Amino acid sequence: MNASDAPYDLAIVGGGLVGASLALSLAPLGLRIALLEAVAPGTGDQHPSFDERTTALANGTVRAFRTLGVWDAMTREAAPIRRIHVSDQGRFGSARVDADEQGLEALGYVVPNRAIGAALWQGLGRCATVDVIAPARVTGSALEGDVRTVQYELDGESRTLAARLVVAADGVHSLVREQSGIGADRIEYEQTAITAVVVTQRFHDHVAYERFTESGPIAVLPLTDGRCGLVWTARPAEVERLLALDDAEFIAEFQRAFGLRLGRFLRVGQRASYDLVLSRAERHVGPRLAVVGNAAQGLHPIAGQGFNLGLRDAMSLAEVIADRRLGAATDPGTPELLQDYAEWREADRRRIVAFTDGLVRLFSTPLGALRTLRSLGLLAFDVLPPAKSALARLSVGAAERVPRLARGVPLAGLR
Repeated sequence: MNASDAPYDLAIVGGGLVGASLALSLAPLGLRIALLEAVAPGTGDQHPSFDERTTALANGTVRAFRTLGVWDAMTREAAPIRRIHVSDQGRFGSARVDADEQGLEALGYVVPNRAIGAALWQGLGRCATVDVIAPARVTGSALEGDVRTVQYELDGESRTLAARLVVAADGVHSLVREQSGIGADRIEYEQTAITAVVVTQRFHDHVAYERFTESGPIAVLPLTDGRCGLVWTARPAEVERLLALDDAEFIAEFQRAFGLRLGRFLRVGQRASYDLVLSRAERHVGPRLAVVGNAAQGLHPIAGQGFNLGLRDAMSLAEVIADRRLGAATDPGTPELLQDYAEWREADRRRIVAFTDGLVRLFSTPLGALRTLRSLGLLAFDVLPPAKSALARLSVGAAERVPRLARGVPLAGLR
Protein backbone atom coordinates (compact mmCIF):
# COMPACT_ATOMS: atom_id res chain seq x y z
CA MET A 1 0.00 0.00 0.00
CA ASN A 2 1.22 3.50 -0.82
CA ALA A 3 1.38 6.20 1.86
CA SER A 4 -1.08 8.35 -0.10
CA ASP A 5 -3.68 5.58 0.17
CA ALA A 6 -3.57 5.27 3.97
CA PRO A 7 -6.83 6.29 5.67
CA TYR A 8 -4.89 7.88 8.54
CA ASP A 9 -1.89 10.16 8.55
CA LEU A 10 -1.03 9.03 12.04
CA ALA A 11 -2.17 6.32 14.47
CA ILE A 12 -1.31 6.57 18.18
CA VAL A 13 -1.36 3.30 20.09
CA GLY A 14 -2.03 4.10 23.75
CA GLY A 15 -4.23 6.84 25.17
CA GLY A 16 -2.47 7.31 28.50
CA LEU A 17 -1.08 10.64 29.64
CA VAL A 18 1.56 10.91 26.89
CA GLY A 19 -0.49 9.39 24.05
CA ALA A 20 -3.49 11.63 24.78
CA SER A 21 -1.21 14.68 25.01
CA LEU A 22 0.30 13.86 21.61
CA ALA A 23 -3.14 13.59 20.02
CA LEU A 24 -4.11 16.99 21.46
CA SER A 25 -0.83 18.53 20.26
CA LEU A 26 -1.38 17.30 16.69
CA ALA A 27 -5.11 18.01 16.48
CA PRO A 28 -4.80 21.63 15.25
CA LEU A 29 -2.64 20.56 12.27
CA GLY A 30 -5.53 19.06 10.32
CA LEU A 31 -4.06 15.56 10.22
CA ARG A 32 -6.23 12.44 10.11
CA ILE A 33 -5.44 10.87 13.50
CA ALA A 34 -6.53 7.60 15.10
CA LEU A 35 -6.05 7.06 18.84
CA LEU A 36 -6.34 3.42 19.92
CA GLU A 37 -6.97 2.90 23.61
CA ALA A 38 -7.83 -0.17 25.68
CA VAL A 39 -10.15 1.74 28.04
CA ALA A 40 -13.36 3.29 26.71
CA PRO A 41 -13.81 7.09 27.01
CA GLY A 42 -15.79 8.13 30.05
CA THR A 43 -14.27 5.39 32.21
CA GLY A 44 -11.01 7.19 32.98
CA ASP A 45 -11.07 6.02 36.59
CA GLN A 46 -10.39 2.53 35.24
CA HIS A 47 -7.37 3.57 33.18
CA PRO A 48 -4.11 2.29 34.70
CA SER A 49 -2.44 5.66 34.08
CA PHE A 50 -5.25 7.69 35.64
CA ASP A 51 -5.01 6.42 39.22
CA GLU A 52 -4.51 8.25 42.51
CA ARG A 53 -0.75 8.50 42.10
CA THR A 54 0.51 12.03 41.68
CA THR A 55 2.86 13.51 39.10
CA ALA A 56 5.15 16.52 39.52
CA LEU A 57 4.67 18.68 36.44
CA ALA A 58 7.54 20.89 35.31
CA ASN A 59 6.71 24.47 34.37
CA GLY A 60 7.34 23.63 30.72
CA THR A 61 4.73 20.89 30.98
CA VAL A 62 2.28 23.33 32.57
CA ARG A 63 2.86 25.85 29.75
CA ALA A 64 2.18 23.11 27.21
CA PHE A 65 -1.05 22.08 28.93
CA ARG A 66 -2.12 25.71 29.11
CA THR A 67 -1.42 26.14 25.39
CA LEU A 68 -3.40 22.98 24.62
CA GLY A 69 -6.36 24.36 26.56
CA VAL A 70 -6.46 21.70 29.29
CA TRP A 71 -4.61 23.31 32.22
CA ASP A 72 -7.67 25.14 33.60
CA ALA A 73 -9.38 21.78 34.13
CA MET A 74 -6.42 20.65 36.28
CA THR A 75 -5.83 23.78 38.38
CA ARG A 76 -8.32 22.93 41.11
CA GLU A 77 -6.16 19.93 42.05
CA ALA A 78 -2.74 21.38 41.13
CA ALA A 79 -0.55 22.17 44.15
CA PRO A 80 2.40 24.51 43.48
CA ILE A 81 5.87 23.53 44.66
CA ARG A 82 7.36 26.68 46.19
CA ARG A 83 10.44 25.03 47.67
CA ILE A 84 12.39 21.77 47.41
CA HIS A 85 14.17 20.33 50.46
CA VAL A 86 16.72 17.52 50.02
CA SER A 87 18.28 15.62 52.95
CA ASP A 88 20.19 12.42 53.74
CA GLN A 89 18.87 10.37 56.68
CA GLY A 90 21.22 10.19 59.64
CA ARG A 91 23.74 12.59 58.10
CA PHE A 92 24.43 16.30 58.36
CA GLY A 93 23.79 18.54 55.39
CA SER A 94 20.74 19.42 53.35
CA ALA A 95 19.91 21.42 50.26
CA ARG A 96 17.07 23.81 49.52
CA VAL A 97 15.79 25.44 46.34
CA ASP A 98 13.31 28.30 46.60
CA ALA A 99 11.09 29.43 43.72
CA ASP A 100 11.26 33.08 44.83
CA GLU A 101 15.06 33.04 44.79
CA GLN A 102 14.93 31.74 41.21
CA GLY A 103 12.39 34.34 40.12
CA LEU A 104 9.69 31.70 39.59
CA GLU A 105 6.09 31.50 40.75
CA ALA A 106 6.61 27.79 41.41
CA LEU A 107 9.22 25.12 40.72
CA GLY A 108 6.46 22.90 39.40
CA TYR A 109 3.01 21.58 40.32
CA VAL A 110 1.83 18.30 41.84
CA VAL A 111 -1.33 16.94 40.21
CA PRO A 112 -3.11 13.58 40.66
CA ASN A 113 -2.84 11.42 37.54
CA ARG A 114 -6.61 11.07 37.66
CA ALA A 115 -7.06 14.83 37.22
CA ILE A 116 -4.50 15.01 34.39
CA GLY A 117 -6.15 12.16 32.52
CA ALA A 118 -9.65 13.57 32.91
CA ALA A 119 -8.58 16.97 31.56
CA LEU A 120 -6.79 15.43 28.57
CA TRP A 121 -9.78 13.29 27.61
CA GLN A 122 -12.14 16.23 27.97
CA GLY A 123 -9.89 18.04 25.51
CA LEU A 124 -9.92 15.09 23.12
CA GLY A 125 -13.70 15.16 23.19
CA ARG A 126 -13.50 18.56 21.47
CA CYS A 127 -11.15 17.37 18.69
CA ALA A 128 -13.03 16.57 15.48
CA THR A 129 -9.86 15.38 13.70
CA VAL A 130 -9.05 12.63 16.24
CA ASP A 131 -10.89 9.32 15.91
CA VAL A 132 -10.85 7.59 19.29
CA ILE A 133 -11.03 3.82 18.83
CA ALA A 134 -11.85 2.28 22.21
CA PRO A 135 -11.98 -0.06 23.96
CA ALA A 136 -9.52 -1.59 21.51
CA ARG A 137 -7.00 -4.32 22.27
CA VAL A 138 -4.03 -3.95 19.93
CA THR A 139 -2.72 -7.34 18.85
CA GLY A 140 0.00 -6.45 16.36
CA SER A 141 1.62 -4.00 13.98
CA ALA A 142 3.45 -4.54 10.69
CA LEU A 143 5.12 -2.57 7.92
CA GLU A 144 3.33 -3.00 4.59
CA GLY A 145 4.91 -1.06 1.76
CA ASP A 146 4.84 2.66 2.55
CA VAL A 147 2.44 2.36 5.48
CA ARG A 148 2.31 0.64 8.84
CA THR A 149 -0.75 -1.33 9.86
CA VAL A 150 -2.18 -1.88 13.34
CA GLN A 151 -4.22 -4.97 14.12
CA TYR A 152 -6.71 -4.71 16.98
CA GLU A 153 -9.86 -6.21 18.44
CA LEU A 154 -12.98 -4.08 18.91
CA ASP A 155 -16.39 -5.34 19.99
CA GLY A 156 -15.18 -8.92 19.60
CA GLU A 157 -14.06 -8.41 15.98
CA SER A 158 -10.54 -8.38 14.55
CA ARG A 159 -9.80 -5.23 12.57
CA THR A 160 -6.91 -3.49 10.86
CA LEU A 161 -6.10 0.13 10.10
CA ALA A 162 -3.27 1.68 8.10
CA ALA A 163 -1.40 4.91 8.76
CA ARG A 164 1.55 6.77 7.33
CA LEU A 165 3.04 6.91 10.81
CA VAL A 166 2.32 4.77 13.88
CA VAL A 167 3.30 6.04 17.33
CA ALA A 168 4.03 3.55 20.10
CA ALA A 169 2.70 5.13 23.30
CA ASP A 170 1.70 1.83 24.87
CA GLY A 171 3.98 1.74 27.89
CA VAL A 172 7.20 0.13 29.07
CA HIS A 173 6.22 -3.28 27.69
CA SER A 174 5.20 -1.82 24.32
CA LEU A 175 3.88 -4.48 21.95
CA VAL A 176 4.13 -2.15 18.97
CA ARG A 177 7.75 -1.26 19.71
CA GLU A 178 8.76 -4.88 20.23
CA GLN A 179 7.03 -6.11 17.05
CA SER A 180 8.88 -3.48 15.05
CA GLY A 181 12.18 -5.02 16.18
CA ILE A 182 13.14 -2.31 18.67
CA GLY A 183 14.27 -3.87 21.92
CA ALA A 184 14.76 -2.20 25.28
CA ASP A 185 17.49 -2.36 27.91
CA ARG A 186 16.29 -2.87 31.49
CA ILE A 187 18.19 -2.18 34.70
CA GLU A 188 16.55 -3.62 37.81
CA TYR A 189 17.09 -1.29 40.76
CA GLU A 190 15.86 -3.94 43.21
CA GLN A 191 13.64 -1.27 44.72
CA THR A 192 9.87 -0.98 45.02
CA ALA A 193 7.92 2.24 45.55
CA ILE A 194 4.99 2.51 47.96
CA THR A 195 2.56 5.33 47.17
CA ALA A 196 -0.15 6.77 49.42
CA VAL A 197 -1.74 10.00 50.60
CA VAL A 198 -1.07 11.14 54.17
CA VAL A 199 -2.51 13.74 56.55
CA THR A 200 0.13 15.66 58.49
CA GLN A 201 0.08 17.65 61.73
CA ARG A 202 1.65 20.69 60.07
CA PHE A 203 0.74 22.33 56.77
CA HIS A 204 3.21 21.40 54.04
CA ASP A 205 3.62 25.08 53.06
CA HIS A 206 4.08 23.92 49.45
CA VAL A 207 7.46 22.29 50.13
CA ALA A 208 8.45 19.11 48.27
CA TYR A 209 10.74 16.88 50.33
CA GLU A 210 13.25 14.39 48.97
CA ARG A 211 14.93 12.34 51.70
CA PHE A 212 17.50 9.66 51.06
CA THR A 213 17.57 6.61 53.32
CA GLU A 214 19.63 3.41 53.34
CA SER A 215 16.82 1.48 51.64
CA GLY A 216 15.97 4.16 49.05
CA PRO A 217 14.64 7.69 48.58
CA ILE A 218 11.45 9.10 50.11
CA ALA A 219 9.47 11.86 48.44
CA VAL A 220 6.71 13.79 50.22
CA LEU A 221 4.83 16.09 47.85
CA PRO A 222 2.30 18.85 48.63
CA LEU A 223 -1.32 18.39 47.59
CA THR A 224 -4.02 21.04 47.22
CA ASP A 225 -6.16 20.08 50.21
CA GLY A 226 -3.31 20.27 52.72
CA ARG A 227 -2.57 16.56 52.50
CA CYS A 228 0.67 15.14 51.08
CA GLY A 229 1.47 12.42 48.60
CA LEU A 230 4.26 10.05 49.57
CA VAL A 231 6.54 7.84 47.53
CA TRP A 232 8.49 5.53 49.83
CA THR A 233 11.17 3.47 48.09
CA ALA A 234 12.49 0.34 49.76
CA ARG A 235 13.78 -3.13 48.97
CA PRO A 236 11.08 -5.55 47.73
CA ALA A 237 11.19 -7.80 50.80
CA GLU A 238 10.86 -4.79 53.08
CA VAL A 239 7.97 -3.42 51.03
CA GLU A 240 6.05 -6.66 51.45
CA ARG A 241 6.38 -6.28 55.22
CA LEU A 242 5.40 -2.59 55.16
CA LEU A 243 2.30 -3.23 53.09
CA ALA A 244 1.19 -5.88 55.60
CA LEU A 245 1.28 -3.41 58.53
CA ASP A 246 -1.89 -1.78 59.77
CA ASP A 247 -2.20 2.00 59.32
CA ALA A 248 -0.87 2.92 62.77
CA GLU A 249 2.18 0.68 62.40
CA PHE A 250 2.85 1.93 58.86
CA ILE A 251 2.64 5.57 59.99
CA ALA A 252 5.05 4.89 62.86
CA GLU A 253 7.63 3.32 60.53
CA PHE A 254 7.30 6.10 58.00
CA GLN A 255 7.65 8.70 60.76
CA ARG A 256 10.97 7.17 61.82
CA ALA A 257 12.24 7.20 58.23
CA PHE A 258 11.11 10.73 57.36
CA GLY A 259 11.41 12.64 60.62
CA LEU A 260 9.33 15.47 62.10
CA ARG A 261 9.61 18.23 59.49
CA LEU A 262 5.84 18.04 59.00
CA GLY A 263 5.05 17.14 62.59
CA ARG A 264 3.22 13.90 63.21
CA PHE A 265 1.67 11.88 60.42
CA LEU A 266 -1.95 11.47 61.46
CA ARG A 267 -3.60 9.29 58.81
CA VAL A 268 -2.65 7.35 55.69
CA GLY A 269 -4.84 6.45 52.73
CA GLN A 270 -4.83 3.38 50.54
CA ARG A 271 -1.36 2.10 49.76
CA ALA A 272 -0.14 0.84 46.38
CA SER A 273 3.25 -0.33 45.13
CA TYR A 274 5.21 -0.80 41.91
CA ASP A 275 8.70 -2.06 41.08
CA LEU A 276 11.32 0.40 39.90
CA VAL A 277 13.45 -0.16 36.81
CA LEU A 278 15.29 1.88 34.24
CA SER A 279 14.05 0.97 30.77
CA ARG A 280 15.48 2.43 27.55
CA ALA A 281 14.37 1.59 24.03
CA GLU A 282 17.28 0.91 21.69
CA ARG A 283 16.10 3.77 19.51
CA HIS A 284 13.20 6.18 19.19
CA VAL A 285 12.21 5.33 15.63
CA GLY A 286 11.75 2.54 13.11
CA PRO A 287 10.27 2.40 9.62
CA ARG A 288 7.01 4.39 9.81
CA LEU A 289 7.23 4.23 13.61
CA ALA A 290 7.97 6.68 16.44
CA VAL A 291 8.32 5.69 20.10
CA VAL A 292 7.27 8.05 22.90
CA GLY A 293 6.79 8.16 26.67
CA ASN A 294 7.30 5.03 28.74
CA ALA A 295 7.62 2.99 25.55
CA ALA A 296 10.82 4.98 24.91
CA GLN A 297 12.06 5.12 28.50
CA GLY A 298 10.87 4.36 32.01
CA LEU A 299 12.72 6.17 34.79
CA HIS A 300 13.14 5.91 38.55
CA PRO A 301 10.87 8.54 40.19
CA ILE A 302 13.76 9.92 42.27
CA ALA A 303 13.72 13.35 40.60
CA GLY A 304 10.21 13.40 39.15
CA GLN A 305 11.47 13.56 35.55
CA GLY A 306 9.76 10.58 33.89
CA PHE A 307 6.47 12.03 32.70
CA ASN A 308 7.99 15.41 31.83
CA LEU A 309 10.59 13.68 29.65
CA GLY A 310 7.90 11.53 28.03
CA LEU A 311 5.75 14.57 27.31
CA ARG A 312 8.73 16.24 25.67
CA ASP A 313 8.84 13.20 23.37
CA ALA A 314 5.26 13.98 22.34
CA MET A 315 5.83 17.73 22.00
CA SER A 316 9.01 17.24 19.99
CA LEU A 317 7.40 14.79 17.58
CA ALA A 318 4.44 17.12 17.11
CA GLU A 319 6.76 20.05 16.42
CA VAL A 320 8.86 18.14 13.89
CA ILE A 321 5.67 17.19 12.04
CA ALA A 322 4.38 20.78 12.20
CA ASP A 323 7.67 22.18 10.90
CA ARG A 324 7.59 19.92 7.84
CA ARG A 325 3.86 20.21 7.17
CA LEU A 326 3.45 22.15 3.93
CA GLY A 327 -0.01 20.91 3.02
CA ALA A 328 -2.52 18.10 3.40
CA ALA A 329 -0.32 15.72 1.40
CA THR A 330 2.61 16.01 3.81
CA ASP A 331 3.83 12.59 4.92
CA PRO A 332 4.60 12.48 8.70
CA GLY A 333 6.37 9.12 8.43
CA THR A 334 9.32 9.95 6.17
CA PRO A 335 12.81 8.80 7.25
CA GLU A 336 14.06 12.40 7.30
CA LEU A 337 11.32 13.54 9.67
CA LEU A 338 11.79 10.58 11.98
CA GLN A 339 15.56 11.05 12.05
CA ASP A 340 15.10 14.67 13.14
CA TYR A 341 12.83 13.50 15.95
CA ALA A 342 15.24 10.73 17.01
CA GLU A 343 18.26 13.03 17.22
CA TRP A 344 16.34 15.59 19.26
CA ARG A 345 15.08 13.04 21.75
CA GLU A 346 18.27 11.06 22.22
CA ALA A 347 20.21 14.09 23.50
CA ASP A 348 17.48 15.03 26.00
CA ARG A 349 17.05 11.44 27.19
CA ARG A 350 20.78 10.88 27.65
CA ARG A 351 21.02 13.91 29.94
CA ILE A 352 17.98 13.06 32.09
CA VAL A 353 18.80 9.33 32.38
CA ALA A 354 22.36 10.16 33.46
CA PHE A 355 21.02 12.56 36.09
CA THR A 356 18.36 10.28 37.58
CA ASP A 357 20.37 7.05 37.39
CA GLY A 358 23.36 8.82 38.91
CA LEU A 359 21.26 9.99 41.85
CA VAL A 360 19.92 6.49 42.46
CA ARG A 361 23.42 5.02 42.53
CA LEU A 362 24.99 7.84 44.54
CA PHE A 363 22.39 7.73 47.30
CA SER A 364 22.06 3.94 47.38
CA THR A 365 25.65 3.21 48.40
CA PRO A 366 26.23 2.18 52.04
CA LEU A 367 29.90 3.22 52.05
CA GLY A 368 30.54 5.57 54.97
CA ALA A 369 33.18 7.71 53.25
CA LEU A 370 30.97 8.31 50.24
CA ARG A 371 28.00 9.12 52.47
CA THR A 372 30.14 11.76 54.19
CA LEU A 373 31.06 13.23 50.81
CA ARG A 374 27.35 13.27 49.91
CA SER A 375 26.59 15.26 53.04
CA LEU A 376 29.39 17.72 52.28
CA GLY A 377 28.05 17.99 48.74
CA LEU A 378 24.59 18.87 50.01
CA LEU A 379 26.06 21.52 52.28
CA ALA A 380 28.10 22.98 49.42
CA PHE A 381 25.09 22.88 47.11
CA ASP A 382 23.03 24.80 49.67
CA VAL A 383 25.38 27.80 49.54
CA LEU A 384 26.20 27.82 45.81
CA PRO A 385 23.71 29.89 43.75
CA PRO A 386 24.85 28.47 40.35
CA ALA A 387 24.19 24.91 41.54
CA LYS A 388 20.76 25.89 42.82
CA SER A 389 19.94 27.59 39.52
CA ALA A 390 20.97 24.47 37.62
CA LEU A 391 18.66 22.28 39.71
CA ALA A 392 15.86 24.84 39.37
CA ARG A 393 16.23 24.76 35.58
CA LEU A 394 16.01 20.98 35.64
CA SER A 395 13.00 21.13 37.95
CA VAL A 396 11.11 23.35 35.52
CA GLY A 397 11.95 21.12 32.57
CA ALA A 398 14.72 23.07 30.89
CA ALA A 399 16.50 21.36 28.00
CA GLU A 400 18.99 22.44 25.36
CA ARG A 401 16.24 22.45 22.75
CA VAL A 402 12.89 23.30 24.32
CA PRO A 403 9.73 22.38 22.36
CA ARG A 404 7.59 25.33 21.31
CA LEU A 405 4.58 24.04 23.23
CA ALA A 406 6.70 24.03 26.40
CA ARG A 407 7.35 27.72 25.73
CA GLY A 408 3.65 28.44 25.22
CA VAL A 409 3.75 28.69 21.39
CA PRO A 410 0.86 26.93 19.59
CA LEU A 411 1.90 24.63 16.75
CA ALA A 412 -1.03 25.68 14.58
CA GLY A 413 0.63 29.07 14.12
CA LEU A 414 3.55 27.39 12.32
CA ARG A 415 1.55 26.39 9.25
